Order: sequence, then C-alpha cells, then structure tokens
Amino acid sequence: MYLLVILALPFIGSLLSSLMPANSRKLQASLAGAVAVACALLTLYAYPDIARGEVLESSRSWIPAHGLTFKLRMDGYAWLFSVIITAMGALIALYAHYYLSAQDPVRRFFSFLQAFMGSMLGVVLSGNLIQLVVFWELTSLSSFMLIAYWYHRMDARRGARMSLIITGTGGFCLLAGVLMLGQAAGSYDLGVVLESGEQIRNHPWYTGMLILIALGALTKSAQFPFHIWLPHAMAAPTPVSAYLHSATMVKAGVFLLARLWPALAGTTEWAVIIGGAGLCSLTLGAYVAMFQRDMKGVLAYSTISHLGLITLLLGLNSPLALVAAVFHMMNHATFKASLFMAAGIVDHETGTRNLNRLSGLRHAMPLTATLATVAAAAMAGVPLLNGFISKEMFFAETILAGNGNTWEYALPVVAVIAGSFSVAYSLRFIAQVFFGPVAKDLPRQPHEPPRRMLIPSAILVLTCLLVGVIPSLTFGPFLHTATSAILGSDMPQYDLAVWHGFNLPLIMSLLATAMGVVFVLIINRFYKNRQGRTPLLTRADGRRFFEVVMEYLEVASNWAVGKLYSPRLQRQTLLIIVATLCVAALPLARGNWFKSTISTPVDPFFAVMWAVGIACAIGAARQAKFHRPASLLLSGGAGLVTSLTFAWLSAPDLALTQLAVEVVTVVLILLGLRWLPQRVSDMPGAQDNSGRALLRRSRDLIIAILAGCGIAALAYAMMTRPHPSGISPFFIEKALPLGGGANVVNVILVDFRGFDTFGEIVVLGIVALTVFALLRRFRPPIEAIAQPLARRQNVTDSREAVFVEPDPKMPLPEGIMQIPAVLLRLLLPISTLIALYFLLRGHNLPGGGFVGGLIMATGIILQYMVSGVVWMESRPLIQPQTWIGLGLLTAGVAAMLVWAFNKPFLSAQSWDLHLPLIGEVHTSSALIFDIGVFMLVIGSTILILVALAHQSLRFYRKLPSLRSASNAASGMENK
Repeated sequence: MYLLVILALPFIGSLLSSLMPANSRKLQASLAGAVAVACALLTLYAYPDIARGEVLESSRSWIPAHGLTFKLRMDGYAWLFSVIITAMGALIALYAHYYLSAQDPVRRFFSFLQAFMGSMLGVVLSGNLIQLVVFWELTSLSSFMLIAYWYHRMDARRGARMSLIITGTGGFCLLAGVLMLGQAAGSYDLGVVLESGEQIRNHPWYTGMLILIALGALTKSAQFPFHIWLPHAMAAPTPVSAYLHSATMVKAGVFLLARLWPALAGTTEWAVIIGGAGLCSLTLGAYVAMFQRDMKGVLAYSTISHLGLITLLLGLNSPLALVAAVFHMMNHATFKASLFMAAGIVDHETGTRNLNRLSGLRHAMPLTATLATVAAAAMAGVPLLNGFISKEMFFAETILAGNGNTWEYALPVVAVIAGSFSVAYSLRFIAQVFFGPVAKDLPRQPHEPPRRMLIPSAILVLTCLLVGVIPSLTFGPFLHTATSAILGSDMPQYDLAVWHGFNLPLIMSLLATAMGVVFVLIINRFYKNRQGRTPLLTRADGRRFFEVVMEYLEVASNWAVGKLYSPRLQRQTLLIIVATLCVAALPLARGNWFKSTISTPVDPFFAVMWAVGIACAIGAARQAKFHRPASLLLSGGAGLVTSLTFAWLSAPDLALTQLAVEVVTVVLILLGLRWLPQRVSDMPGAQDNSGRALLRRSRDLIIAILAGCGIAALAYAMMTRPHPSGISPFFIEKALPLGGGANVVNVILVDFRGFDTFGEIVVLGIVALTVFALLRRFRPPIEAIAQPLARRQNVTDSREAVFVEPDPKMPLPEGIMQIPAVLLRLLLPISTLIALYFLLRGHNLPGGGFVGGLIMATGIILQYMVSGVVWMESRPLIQPQTWIGLGLLTAGVAAMLVWAFNKPFLSAQSWDLHLPLIGEVHTSSALIFDIGVFMLVIGSTILILVALAHQSLRFYRKLPSLRSASNAASGMENK
C-alpha cells in the first residue's frame, strides 16, 4: 500500500502548492522538501525487503477486460532510482528556495516540480507497460512546463517546444513499441515481459519493436541524433537543469533500456542500434563540450556524452557492462547535479555564465570553488572520486568487448579519446571560472551565496568522495541489489575497489588525463577567441536543422490548410459531413438491418408533431442566411419536438437532457449571434445567382438530405431490431445488481460506460476553456457594431457611424429589468433545489448530474439576463474555472475510490448508511461521479456565458464615448 502513497504524495503536494499563496516561497519550498523527504523515507523503509531479493507489488484493477491493471512494482533497480529521484528532489527544493527570486512565480515552479517528481516515480515504479508509457508522457509534459518556466524569454519557449516535440514524438514511438512488445510476450505485465526474453527475441516483430522502443529511450536521454534538444533546454532555471537534465528525466531513457535489458538485449540488432547511438553521443558530446563558452552549455554537452557512455555500455551485451552502466548512472547524477548547482550559484552571484568573462572566482567564492572543483574532478575521472571507478570499469569493458574482431582496438581507442575530452572540458570549466586573474567587468560583485544554498551541493560532493574512497562499503550493497534485480542468475562477479593494480585500464585512464591537459592547452592557445564555435562542426547547427524541419512541416500544413480551409467554414463542414456519411454508410451496406420484426404504430398526434418539427427544421435552414434569431427560434422548436419524441418513446432521461440542452444552447447561441456581422444584400456574393453558386447549393442540399436520411436510417435500424440479440438485456438485468441503480440510463453513463462519460466531460471542460481563451482576445467586427451604433446615432448608413476609442473609466451597465431581477433572485434558490433534486435522484429515477447541472446553469443564466453582467460578477456566486477543475477532480476521485475495495476503475461501490432523522439511505460511489459531472457542467456553461457576456461589456464601454462624439458632432452642425 505504501507504494501507492509514495507515488501519490508528489501529486498531492503539487495540488497543494498550486493552492498556496503565490509569494510564499519558504512555505512552497518546505512543502516540496517535506514531500520529497517523506517519499525518500518510505522508500528507504522498504530496503530490508528489497535487499532480500523480494519484489514489492501493489495492484488495482484498471481495465480487466483487456488484462490491464494499475500495478506498482519495486525491485532493487526501481528502489535505487526511487531513492535518487526523491533524495535529489529534496536537495533541489532546498536549493531552489534560495535560487528563485521574490519576483518569480514560485507557486507554479514547485507545483510543476512535484508533478514531475511524481511522474518520474511513476515511470520507475510502473509494473505495467501501458502505465509506464502514461507516466513517461507526463514527464515530457511536466518538463515542458518547467523548461518554459520563464516563458517571457524567447529561448525558454523555443527550448521547451523543441524538447516537447522530440521527446513527445519519441513517446508515441515508445507506445507503439510497447504495444508490440506486450503482444509478443502475451502480457503487458512487466514481470511477465522480463521473463519472456527468449520468446521476444525470436519473435518476427523483434527488430521493429526494438527500433520503436529505442526511439523512445534515445529521444528522452538526448542521444544522437536526438541530442539537439538538451542544450536548448538549458534556458530553464538551474534547479530544473540540476534535477531534470542531470539526475532524473534524461536518465529515464537509459533506465528503460536497462529495465528491458533481459527482454531485448543479447542480439546484434541491440548492439548496433543501442551501442552505435551511445558511441556517437559519447564522442560528439564530449568534443563539442570542450568549445562551449556557456557554463550550462558545457554541462549540457557533457551530459550527452556521459549518457552516451551509459548507452554504449548497455549496448555491449555484457552483464558486467550493465553493472558498470548502472553504477555510472548513479555517479553521474551526483557530480553533474552538483556542477549544475555551482553554475547556478555563479550565475546568481555574478550575473553571467560566460566562461570568457569569468575568472578568479576562488578568491570571492572559496567554498563554491572547492565544491565545484571536486565535482568536476569526479566528472573527469580523477582517482579517489566515484567517476574514476566507473570510468575504469568502462575502459575494462571496452577492452573485453573486442573478442578478437574489428572492435578489439577501435573501441578502446575511441574510449580513450572520449575520456581525454572529458578531462579537457572538466579542467577548462574549473580553470576559467575559479582560477586565473580576478575578473573586473562582471555584472555583479561576486560573493558566496547563503550557506544553506551550498548544503545540497556539499552533500552530493561528499557522496562523490565517499563512493570514490570506500565504494564497496558505501555503494556496493545498493549496486548489487539493483543489478541483481535486472540480471538475476546471470549476475557476474565484480570488485568495486580503488586499486586493481597497474593494468591496461589504468594506463588508458592516465593517457586520457594527459591528453586532456594537452587539449586544454591547445584550446587556450588557438581557440580562445573562438569558443562557442566548434572546429569542424561550425556548420552543424542542431537548432537550425530542427527549425528547417519544422518550417517544412509548417509549409506542408499551410498547403493543406489552403486546400481544405475556407473562411466561411463551408468547405470544412462539407469534408466532415461527407467523411461521416461514408463511414456511417458502411454498416448499412452489410447485413439485414431493415428486416425488422417490430411494428410500431404511429400515433396521429405525434405524426402531426413530427410534421411541425420537420417544418421547424426546414424553416431554420431557410432563415439561417438572413434571419438568424428566427432560425435559432425554429431550431429550438425542432429540439422541443425531439424532446417530446424521447418522452413518447419512454426515454425520460433523454427528454430531460434534450430539453435542458435546448434551453442553454439557445441562450448561449443567441448571445453569440449578436456579434456576427449582418448579412446585407449589397455584400459581395449575397445575391450571387450564378450557375456555380446554384450548383454548390444543390450539392450541399443533396449532401444534407443524404446525411439526415442516413442518421434517420441508422436510428430506425437500431430502434426496430429485435432486442434479445443486442446488449440491451444485459444492461437492464445487470443495472441494479452490478451498478446499484434502477435507472438503467444513468447506470450506463456512470458505470458501464463510465470511460465514455469521463472522456466527454473532459472534452466539455476543454471546449469551455478554449472558448473562454479565444473570446478573451476577440473583438466584435466593425460590421457587427456598426448597425446598432448607427441606430443610436441616428445615422442612416451604418458606414457613417462614429467610432471612438473606449474609455475604461466609464461606468458599466447594470441590469435594466429591475423588477424581474428581484423576482428571479428569489427563483435562483428554487432552481438550485430542483437541480439538486434531479442530481440526487438520478441513479434510480430520471435525472443525473448532467441534467441537474444544466438546470442549475439555466437558473444562473436567467440572473445574467435580467440583473446584468456586472451585478452577477460582483457576487461571489461561482468561479467557473474552479468548478471545472473541482468537477474533474471529483469525478477522478470517484473513479479511483473503488480501488480501495479491489474493484476496477470506475466501478460502482454501494453503501447503506443510517442517517439521523432520515433513516436508511442507499448510496453509491456513482453519486460522487455524478457530482463531478454536475459541477463541471455548471462551470463549463457559465464560463462560456461569461466569455460571451464580456463582449457586451466591451461594447457598452464604447457607447458613452460614441454618444458624446455624436452629440458634439450635432452641436457643430447646429452652430
């Protein structure tokens, strides 16, 4: 159970951070740190069981029909990564408290940071492949938010966009590969997949699924050729870089490769794809890092290089190489996060990260210089530090990987060259910043940061030192626990020791160190004034290549839009209807759909009513061109006939919903119609009676008739076919025993088809937010305002209306229907009670959350109509965005609540409660879900209403100025 607590705590903390005051930096950092520490302690609590080789699991039914469960799985490997994620998160929270300024929106930062922490924990703890991909994409989304934290900066927006596109595309590839992998293994359960390695490697899909999974992993870990996003992600705040781009997010790719190593590794394809990408990233990243002039640029390319080292080790198909890879994952997280923190401190205290401007900071910042120097030495692989041991293991594996083939000499040589590059950029990073003469032209006078800001870096540097001096005591047991969880019986023998004698790996290390020093001298001698431009690669610009690709995609999109788009929306509507018509015709083309055994006599009264409805529909279509209010009124009449038809066919739920929807939509559309430009006869095309126009209208009429008849045919076929052959009897028989409700329609919506309903309310909330966002910047067209202004100014031609800039100080209009307003204020509590009545009775009688929400929204709409926008918004009656969020949250909680009772997601759990003065009450978790629907419908409807009503405010702000201008003009004429 506590695995679920570990996963849930960061998301709960993220929600709490979003609700805290915006300027409470200390409180925000304390909450984030407390959440991370709590998760770390819970993870450490599991170590005794993990050390014994146990695998801790916690599962809940998710989609049992497809064999999917929400499963959390912690073995030694997942435990080690969980410790890194949570412990590093606590250190970053402390560091960020001092790094962020008082002007930064800390609430947003810590909320996204904790959401990312939870997403990463979801990746490492997932025991189901589909679930892993879901959390994988959440890491991409939350990292996008963090990279774009300073969204006022162009480089932050570009870097976030690039990272999301590349890692998001890789995530889609990963999803496809995971689906194939699950089919090949016969299960999406991670444990089953890891035990099916032989079956997967012999499967015909092996190469395809390997390529897709490799694309997902390599894009996330910024491996060649997808490495270009990581340097541009350095526009993020340094705490983000220290957490995401050194210790966690970029480790997700190599984590996944090691996680799936038992299932996918051991083939030539694996060695070529994974090892080849790692080799290219190792050398290219290290080479480019030597010539960067930005401190974070050096660290970014060095991260690509070290991740390439890990990927290369994983691609060697050797168990001992996997041990070295896992060891270096942990080592890299410690020294690289510490170096990012040092870069942030230097930038924070001096105002620049430019290596050409920084020099001699050891005098003003001795503690920072000491910590950064030790961390950089660990990155370079200096003895008695953790990086040295993993580098020795890497050199040893490159020697053993040859096996007498062409790689026998080439791979060790490349390893030495890459190691020398690592020494070069590490030495240059420290020498140029902290040594040499004291810089005189810095933006700010350098000084040591607050001592507590140095604590996270000091802890990480101390870890580097302890692991480097006594590795077998400090990290040996953890490494063995992690790697044995991956390798099992294939676990090799190895020795974590500082000294293995004077051997070939030591000679390679010494040679790499000497060559690195020589490279630094060459760079300082010949390339000091060209730093930032990489020799031999001056024309290679990853960002330019990415932007060229995106530009071609935009050109192709513009071409498609030009062919498919029309400002009048007719072309788009035509394509949608034709495509729908073709797809809907497919079932009618097969089967005996119209051989009905049911004969339903038609009541003459309803035949007349349908004739009225048809007349209203035809009239609405006819009047839509010039008389929009009349058309809207007629369409409402057709909707009313539809509602009565549902009631006649014994579908009271549908009738209630249709009636409420008609009321709300008619009012909202009416508010929107007033801002559309008037259709006048002298407009171009208004009287276009040419043959082409006649042909187009005839085509549209035929398609409309076909679409309408097709829908009618499908509806007739569905309603007249024999019920025993369909699914209807199942719903009728199982609604009460399985769903706990007598209203079959409501049980279908909140239980049997709860996924559909949940998706629909999510779409409804997105639509409402989109409408609100679009209308915030919408300004009514001139033609829409010209007609009423002309009438107010007594101007015959609307084009002669006088327009003046709005005066924001002018008073806004109150409601003008004072007596009805007072009466309707008394009606609002009544409509609220009616809405609650329909909400609470919906599980057993006609009603439900959707109908109740629409009734409540109708009562609020009436208040808007008679009391005025200003009066309504000055009362704290409702905050639409809050209700949308709370509605989704409530529905989601209801969907997951049943996990506590070992039931599948969105099932119903019933309770019989005894309430004082009321007695026995039967209720269900479906009621909570319905309450969420109720809240979201209210919030979405009112949000759209607010967006439309604000157009009226902008219009009325113009009127006083326009009236004054008109009066002044009249006075001048009289004179």
